[in-house]
Amino acid sequence: MKMVTAIIKPFKLDDVREALSEIGVQGLTVTEVKGFGRQKGHTELYRGAEYVVDFLPKVKLEIAISADKIDSVIEAVSNAAKTGKIGDGKIFVSEIEQVVRIRTGESGPEAL
Repeated sequence: MKMVTAIIKPFKLDDVREALSEIGVQGLTVTEVKGFGRQKGHTELYRGAEYVVDFLPKVKLEIAISADKIDSVIEAVSNAAKTGKIGDGKIFVSEIEQVVRIRTGESGPEAL
């Protein structure tokens, strides 16, 4: 079992969700986050005053999947979230040791 964590631009969320639905992903967790990478923020003008925006709004997706679906999930997220511009995001993959479905008590891959 694997955990895919993706940080993407907020306006790409619907595209990514649709792409994941098409390949059979049944669930994901979405969190609104702020951060920066190579973008290093930017300056904005508000009421004539210039100020620096250090942390940019992003969306964090967490997807728990079986190991055999990892390549298709990475490809779906990458293709749907890509704009070709700086700040498109990152995808992290980590191992899940155990999963337990609270309602039924199922554990392991059946709980996904």
